[in-house]
Amino acid sequence: MSAASAPGARHVSPRAAILVAAIVAATAAILLAMGRVPICECGYVKLWHGEVASSQNSQHLSDWYSPSHLIHGFLFYGLLHLLARRWSLGHRLVLATLMEAAWEIAENTDAVIDRYREATIALDYFGDSVVNSVADIGFMAAGFLLAARLPVWATVAIALGFELLTGWLIRDNLTLNVLMLLYPLDAVRDWQGAL
Repeated sequence: MSAASAPGARHVSPRAAILVAAIVAATAAILLAMGRVPICECGYVKLWHGEVASSQNSQHLSDWYSPSHLIHGFLFYGLLHLLARRWSLGHRLVLATLMEAAWEIAENTDAVIDRYREATIALDYFGDSVVNSVADIGFMAAGFLLAARLPVWATVAIALGFELLTGWLIRDNLTLNVLMLLYPLDAVRDWQGAL
């Protein structure tokens, strides 16, 4: 029996779905306890916010960084497919959700926010709203489940397409975001700031 036809290989059990929901709820509670704002301080929640150089970026349900979280799901699926192939899809989704939740919490610490502000073009970045962090986890889960159903070539093509599109439109993407967070380059910062 192949991994794809094994029981639970393509479905998430109700128990796993409950665990994912509990992780998301716990993450929201932790972020609130850390002092993150529940929603944009503008007082409303938009489905899409497309202005990158804005204090409302990372405050609404989706923005130009949402594709990065979808790609997180692709990457987590690939990693866990290699390392935990015998686990059910639901168990792997729970672990991926834990990893994404840990990132959302770490990303919203003062240390990481300060790092973004000093090393990247995100001068007006003061952390994500809780609703944005929860939506980011949702985008990761969508990417994970999409990668479980698509052929590898299609998943790679979508990831590359999003990276190229956001790189061209906003001069930022997952690759540049990680590079600038870990090893900031003046030339990249200057190029990004020229938008």
